[in-house]
Amino acid sequence: MATGADVRDILELGGPEGDAASGTISKKDIINPDKKKSKKSSETLTFKRPEGMHREVYALLYSDKKDAPPLLPSDTGQGYRTVKAKLGSKKVRPWKWMPFTNPARKDGAMFFHWRRAAEEGKDYPFARFNKTVQVPVYSEQEYQLYLHDDAWTKAETDHLFDLSRRFDLRFVVIHDRYDHQQFKKRSVEDLKERYYHICAKLANVRAVPGTDLKIPVFDAGHERRRKEQLERLYNRTPEQVAEEEYLLQELRKIEARKKEREKRSQDLQKLITAADTTAEQRRTERKAPKKKLPQKKEAEKPAVPETAGIKFPDFKSAGVTLRSQRMKLPSSVGQKKIKALEQMLLELGVELSPTPTEELVHMFNELRSDLVLLYELKQACANCEYELQMLRHRHEALARAGVLGGPATPVSGPAPASAEPAVTEPGLGPDPTKDTIIDVVGAPLTPNSRKRRESASSSSSVKKAKKP
Repeated sequence: MATGADVRDILELGGPEGDAASGTISKKDIINPDKKKSKKSSETLTFKRPEGMHREVYALLYSDKKDAPPLLPSDTGQGYRTVKAKLGSKKVRPWKWMPFTNPARKDGAMFFHWRRAAEEGKDYPFARFNKTVQVPVYSEQEYQLYLHDDAWTKAETDHLFDLSRRFDLRFVVIHDRYDHQQFKKRSVEDLKERYYHICAKLANVRAVPGTDLKIPVFDAGHERRRKEQLERLYNRTPEQVAEEEYLLQELRKIEARKKEREKRSQDLQKLITAADTTAEQRRTERKAPKKKLPQKKEAEKPAVPETAGIKFPDFKSAGVTLRSQRMKLPSSVGQKKIKALEQMLLELGVELSPTPTEELVHMFNELRSDLVLLYELKQACANCEYELQMLRHRHEALARAGVLGGPATPVSGPAPASAEPAVTEPGLGPDPTKDTIIDVVGAPLTPNSRKRRESASSSSSVKKAKKP
């Protein structure tokens, strides 16, 4: 048989200590079992401010009631539950069913609507939105003196201006309602041109001397060409649309290849400049007398580009530093360059971590910088040789296909490295037209092929460095 403790455990009741000790259930425990639960839960829900968070920021997250922050700013002081109808002791203003006329209508039509009795006899409130276009009016004398045109009669001009007043210069509607049986057939551009020409003439004639005029100008020829081009664009076939999209994609590819080629040429020029600058710097240091201070030598050194070899960090800050730290390679040098550099140092018989004396550290850093520069130059040279060979094969294929309009120059096998300056052969010279044709027809290198080419060039440069 179940005891009071079992019932208390099943109902998850927590009574006073005396009841818990005796194992009896009180009436309050059975009737209101949720009160103590809520009390326990309210006591356990304590939020502690996270470490490092400012008190003001934490106050924005939680209010005194521990509610979540609102998504939108709201005013909880007044809501639909608390708002009451504010009924005063004044009388209700009377409304009346009264007639009215619209000033925009010229037929005198009478309408009815509800309005306040105090507003009886006032104008229609929406009459202020009735805006009309001011169409100029000319006299018979003005027409004969300034507005006469052999292509237009007086009756046709009057008909045009009458329609312009009726339809508020909506020239498409005017062209639709134009009397083409009585008068000559006109286009919308002809009607616009005649109307604005007369407005400009009347503005010039009636203008006060010394005032700035805003004369309306309408270019009928430009409007006709615009509509003609729009009609051609609308009447394109799906094949023409697809061809245009293809040409636009090819244009983007050509521009991307052009930018890539310019970037490669700039990088190659930087490497060549860095190599020349380094060689010139070495000659200057050898010819310079030893009595000069090293500070003056550093001041006289020409500016070497940052891409030249390795740029080692300068330890000029206060504090104690080890000389061996100056031999550490910077993080800008990639792993591939580091492995190639270590391989070249081992082939030259140089230790990877020599004794860090002042002179040895300086010479070791210069040697590694020159080796990295040599590695980059060899890599750029291999890339240029590969591109030259690819362009030769492409030129040969185009010549065989008859695109260039001439016999192809036979190319036997891949071109050696020493044959790079021999670009003055017939059919392979720097002809800008042929370069343009090759650039348009040729497909750009994919990222995967470029990576394979770079890895192959790096391995070939390492093998060349191994040779005595």
